[in-house]
Amino acid sequence: MKSLQDALKHRVGLGTAPLGNMFREVPEDEARQTIQTAWDQGVRYFDTAPFYGAGLAEMRLGNVLSQYDRDEYVLSTKVGRYVTDEKEEKEGLFSHARDNKVITDYTEDATKRSIEQSLERLKTDRLDIVFVHDVSPDFHGDEWISKFEEARTGAFRVLSQLREEGVIKSWGLGVNTTEPIELAMELEENRPDISLSATQYTLLQHERALQRLMPTAEKQGVDLVIGSPYNSGVLFGGDHYNYAPADSEIIGRVNQLKEIADKYGVSLKAAALQFSTAHPAVKSVIPGSTRPDRIKEDLEMIQKEIPRDFWAELVDRGFISADAPLPN
Repeated sequence: MKSLQDALKHRVGLGTAPLGNMFREVPEDEARQTIQTAWDQGVRYFDTAPFYGAGLAEMRLGNVLSQYDRDEYVLSTKVGRYVTDEKEEKEGLFSHARDNKVITDYTEDATKRSIEQSLERLKTDRLDIVFVHDVSPDFHGDEWISKFEEARTGAFRVLSQLREEGVIKSWGLGVNTTEPIELAMELEENRPDISLSATQYTLLQHERALQRLMPTAEKQGVDLVIGSPYNSGVLFGGDHYNYAPADSEIIGRVNQLKEIADKYGVSLKAAALQFSTAHPAVKSVIPGSTRPDRIKEDLEMIQKEIPRDFWAELVDRGFISADAPLPN
């Protein structure tokens, strides 16, 4: 069984939210080819979730990975939601998902049900890492604290027990804000040992994470995986920022970053990946894609040499905090 460290080639894994038909309907062939390309390029860490297309991303991932030796890759999925046979009309991020109804529930029974379903869809007998998904203000508003408490007495306990029994290696939170991870790391019992922080430690957004999340993670020995290092694609020309349409201020900031990058002959993709992995608390970055050629590009970009003067100018002009660790 591989450890996360052993599974990582250049610290890049594959995030599969786009393969759940996020924003658009992805043909089966394209999804399969994307996963296959990642494997062929040496990627051995894959992250998914029931929420991604009402189980669609897990099914697509399982169809490809099940042909390989289970000891050769590391797999993480999420709890906090399970999928039912009841149908519902889809909207939002996954309006093109399967029409199965998805229930949000962080209790003990729901956590066990979610894991059982994921194992079946992924065609595997075990999970390496499990994240508690979206127990966060961006999904639950003012109710997020009560949802966190539901998770603390439900999912956290189940996952801690599974970790102690050796059924899973690690567990943590998978969220788009920093506060839930910070809160979980301060618990006296049932604490996470890894967490997935999406959108929060990037070229565009990193101040709070840098000041609060990262120091605590280092102190507690909690590993971090960085999701959505391109902030939903806006950093390489997309029109979404943190899963919503990008406003003019964000687009303007990206354009300024691109001007500086062009000046030094640097790809913003390379800068984004290398910035997010430069912090010692970060073990992996998991960009998602539905385009096979972008998988190859991600692996090339994280190895690209970037001039020190580029980073210095970003710091001087306030695009990067002076306290942020920079790539070597």
